[in-house]
Amino acid sequence: MRRNIVHEGAEQLTYEIRQIVAVAEDLQRLGVEITWENIGDPIAKGEKLPTWMKEIIVSLVHDDRTYGYVATQGVAHARQFLADMVNKRGGYQVTKDDIIFFDGIGDAIAKIFGYLKREARVIGPSPAYSTHSSAEAAHSGYDHLTYELDPTNNWMPDLDDLEKKIKYNDSIAGILIINPDNPTGAVYPRDLLVEMVNIARRYKVFMICDETYMRLVYGGVETAHLSEVIKDVPGIALRGISKEYPWPGARCGWIEVFNQDKLNFKRYIKSLVNAKMLEVCSTSLPQYSILLIMSDPRYEEHLASRRAMYEKRAQEAYEIFSKVEGIHVNKPQGAFYLSVVFEDGVLNNRQTLPIDNPRALEYVENKVRGVEVDKRFVYYLLGSKGICVVPLTGFCCSRKGFRITLLECDDEKRRWTFTTIAEAIRDYIASTAQGSIQSSTAL
Repeated sequence: MRRNIVHEGAEQLTYEIRQIVAVAEDLQRLGVEITWENIGDPIAKGEKLPTWMKEIIVSLVHDDRTYGYVATQGVAHARQFLADMVNKRGGYQVTKDDIIFFDGIGDAIAKIFGYLKREARVIGPSPAYSTHSSAEAAHSGYDHLTYELDPTNNWMPDLDDLEKKIKYNDSIAGILIINPDNPTGAVYPRDLLVEMVNIARRYKVFMICDETYMRLVYGGVETAHLSEVIKDVPGIALRGISKEYPWPGARCGWIEVFNQDKLNFKRYIKSLVNAKMLEVCSTSLPQYSILLIMSDPRYEEHLASRRAMYEKRAQEAYEIFSKVEGIHVNKPQGAFYLSVVFEDGVLNNRQTLPIDNPRALEYVENKVRGVEVDKRFVYYLLGSKGICVVPLTGFCCSRKGFRITLLECDDEKRRWTFTTIAEAIRDYIASTAQGSIQSSTAL
């Protein structure tokens, strides 16, 4: 072609959570039965919306309004309802004009980063949720900038690392927080959030807080919404119904905007609204459901039941994995993920797991050449046990490990999955692989 049409950040658009699916599907075609532990879809793992919630959605299907366009920023009564919810928390007070709907949080993330000036960078946590890290890296054309989360301190952010990186890199214009965190399940205490806001204030940067799982905090842990601590710092909080109802297929999310009256920030937020205006609006029907479902007294009972369920599963997973030598694991305090970290020096490029299927064995041996050592474990786990997890290095992270979910609704299968992975870790670490046909081919 006469011109290079590829965006500078095209190579940064990676999503290990779904890319691992291609490997698993290849093995599935070779006869390996797959247990999917890679993606956070509660519906796919057996969770069901309660009947009363489905009845409300069905009634909306019969409402002719839900088949038409809505205002660019979203359904007015839904935005007002969500603004009222923000204001009841205390802290920063918003109006419905501070609420903007998108086609899921993924759409919001794409626009938040896509309409930043290319030289303006946003620093985010490591491990990073792939949608954020890829979108930020793609917008800039460079690797995503990160601050460290410390697994030895319940995955809390290293604030010294964060501040030094902002201080000595004036291209950083924003700080990204994910609270509760994906992929670690960590929940940030209020005091820590206040300190992060103070850093943003000192260096005159704005804040983004992904609060997708904020209503799925359990175990008596206390945290705060960004609106409660933001004060005079410009910021954006992201929310949605995908993991909260849960209704991931609805693709319905929104942002809460704080201090958008600040000059540059106001122009930036206007660009997000204008970008959505070019699409006309976001999907109508799910927006109409928000007031009806979230104001129903059964909704809080529904959320309380789900929190108790995930707390029980988090404890179950922690008890199983905490007994395995060679790894470090923290009990999740929110969301429905758990990250396992291998201790330094535990993994190498000679370890294997037995794979009985000859074609699957050949496939895995070819796949593990030159990959990160945690991805090597993930591939052998797939070939040997058929369990699909996501390597931690796929989350913009130098630490070696993997992420699993707490979503499986079949109690027996979930326990089998956790115990099988734990046994596989022990076998994998113990394998010498010297003289092994599997290791010699992989090398």
